[in-house]
Amino acid sequence: MSHIASLQQWLADNGTDIAYINDPMSIQYFTGFESDPIERVMALFVFADQDPFLFTPALEVEAAKDTGWKYPVYGYLDHEDAFAIIQSEINKRQNSPKKWAIEKGSLTVERYDAIRRIFPSAEFVADATGFIETLKVIKTPDEIEKLKVAGKWADVAFEVGFKALQEGKTEQDIVAEIEYAMKKQGIMHMSFDTIVQSGKNAAEPHGFPKKDLIQPNALTLFDLGVISDGYISDASRTVAFGKPNEKSLEIHKVCLEAQLTAQAAAKPGMIAEDLDKIARDIIVNAGYGQYFIHRLGHGMGQSEHEFPSIMEGNKMELKPGMCFSIEPGIYIPGVAGVRIEDCIYLTENGNEPFTVTPKTLKTIELH
Repeated sequence: MSHIASLQQWLADNGTDIAYINDPMSIQYFTGFESDPIERVMALFVFADQDPFLFTPALEVEAAKDTGWKYPVYGYLDHEDAFAIIQSEINKRQNSPKKWAIEKGSLTVERYDAIRRIFPSAEFVADATGFIETLKVIKTPDEIEKLKVAGKWADVAFEVGFKALQEGKTEQDIVAEIEYAMKKQGIMHMSFDTIVQSGKNAAEPHGFPKKDLIQPNALTLFDLGVISDGYISDASRTVAFGKPNEKSLEIHKVCLEAQLTAQAAAKPGMIAEDLDKIARDIIVNAGYGQYFIHRLGHGMGQSEHEFPSIMEGNKMELKPGMCFSIEPGIYIPGVAGVRIEDCIYLTENGNEPFTVTPKTLKTIELH
């Protein structure tokens, strides 16, 4: 069953007339059309018993059609009332639909009010967000293949970054070299802002590359990924530039054990929180529990943060086709930070990673 057909069936099963899909990632998932409309209106309208239609700014109508989307695409000019056109097209299919499903996690109050204005009797009876998350959580074979390609490019990016490490360069210099090399090979977008953090800077898990020089005899953390054919990669490696101190080497060893053990254990039938516990127990037992301050992993696919979360409290059963990260980290303020990450997909009996760059501590000589 296609993604659209699954959504239509969900609408019918829930007695809902129409779904208003507005999140660009959701629209891409259902239609294959990728765009950031910025302030303009872009929406997908799906009916329980009628063909859907895609609505975009006029300047993107032809691009949307070129994706192979087989249903109508309508557009509007900047000076036109987008929602008046939407109202007309909806009424051609189903006059004044009453029961609506929306994406509560992404629909703005402004757009919500616009629908209320053109359809005053509308009742927002269903939240499509959870259904879409559940639908996206099991990847198709085609999606898995796209994720594999993105993973291969992430491995290339690591190779570039490792070779670029050099005294006298800044964290930002290394990022620039990685992203320039990717663009030269046709990868125009990273899946998120590339992270390179040296020494104590890596103790900020949501930090950013600074103008600070790469520190000799310290660890350097790389976290990166690319977008390829609408799907992403996401991986982290921490390497030694020269000879780090014993504390840095110790936390890398503990983090590596946690990551390898959890990844080896991941398989269908497990409960998400149990996988988190496998990695967390290793770090806790080594005395670093207070420095592992985030979940073990997150889902991934079109974006780097999807459903499900691999964390305490999530009792979801893991199933074949699920894709998620396994990324324990140890972050000691003022000392060092280590994160080691692969994203994997679950097979019938275990899992396979999308990235294969070695995770054992790589030492790069000072130069």
